[in-house]
Amino acid sequence: MSERRHEAGNVARLAIGQALAGANSTVVYATGAIVGNMLAPDKALATLPISIFVVGMAACTLPAGAIARRHGRRAAFLAGTGCGVLVGLISALAVLLGSFWLFCLGTFFGGAYAAVVLSFRFAAADGVPAARRPRALSLVMAGGVFAGVIGPQLVTHTMYLWMPHLFAATFLAQAGVAALCALVLLGVRLPMPSAAEMAAGRPLSVIARQPRFITAVICGVVSYLLMNFLMTAAPLAMRLCGLSQESANLGLQWHVIAMYAPSFFTGRLITRFGAPRVVTAGLALIAASAVTGLFGQDVGHFWGSLILLGLGWNFGFVGASALVLECHRPEERTRVQSLNDFIVFGTMALGSFASGGLLTVYGWDTVLWVSFAPLGLAVAALAMTSAARRAGAAA
Repeated sequence: MSERRHEAGNVARLAIGQALAGANSTVVYATGAIVGNMLAPDKALATLPISIFVVGMAACTLPAGAIARRHGRRAAFLAGTGCGVLVGLISALAVLLGSFWLFCLGTFFGGAYAAVVLSFRFAAADGVPAARRPRALSLVMAGGVFAGVIGPQLVTHTMYLWMPHLFAATFLAQAGVAALCALVLLGVRLPMPSAAEMAAGRPLSVIARQPRFITAVICGVVSYLLMNFLMTAAPLAMRLCGLSQESANLGLQWHVIAMYAPSFFTGRLITRFGAPRVVTAGLALIAASAVTGLFGQDVGHFWGSLILLGLGWNFGFVGASALVLECHRPEERTRVQSLNDFIVFGTMALGSFASGGLLTVYGWDTVLWVSFAPLGLAVAALAMTSAARRAGAAA
């Protein structure tokens, strides 16, 4: 019984950490393109800070995994929250000085913070028996529902507090939230990796060639790539269409709530129907998001598209994460999980860089049409893997 309470305490703290730390990403996405548009030497670079944020996620995923493997997950968590404090302080200074490149440096640290935050889901799953892993993973992701409220409201209530320096107070408040997150994570108790665990396990090249792992990575990449691809462009697209910043903030708020609210039951759906079916539902919702956006460019269409995009990301990404858990042994977990996230975030960075250029040159509709190509790739990968599983079962 005491062990169950210990496990539940870890999951609860990680879920609270997800709620507080998830506000970092929401603040960056809500403000990044707007601040970039104000500070950039060329308006085509407006979304570069968000792309740098994604580069930070990719660049810091493997180092965060190495810290977790050598010094334990809590050390990695605290390093991440330290980066969270830095992103707020550096970004506030960049706004005060009017420095675009300093702002990009701040968002890079924001990406490092986000990379560590996304490892919370695997940490929760690793800390419970196999039968409860999808549920633990899902519950931690559910903490993001509160991030969806905290982040946009933080922006709305602080963005004009230090005029004429728009968003300067927002970034300082975000640094304070990151410091609070560090205090919460201090109470997480996870076992330290043993020397045997660090030395054992198959080579990553062997693990990465598994069809299940390849499919999990493709589905994770596509789900996160398209979520970032569309969400990066949406706030600026709304402004270019004459809609208010408050409308963009609320659209992002409902988008982030939609990203995480299903996590209260996604784990049960995975247990009942299997991860591949849940991922398929997620891809279908992302396609519906693009279709909704193509029907118009008023507030309702943007909000509907962002909500469907959030729902699709949840089913696609959480389902793909559950598939990753099937691909490694306990002693391989941190290496395999870090490799998966590195590939996901590295590919996502390409989409983020492309998004701003496509929006500036070709418009919002082109951004939406382009999203259908990677969806087709993910559906094909799922279909081939499912066919191989059925053939194996029949044999």
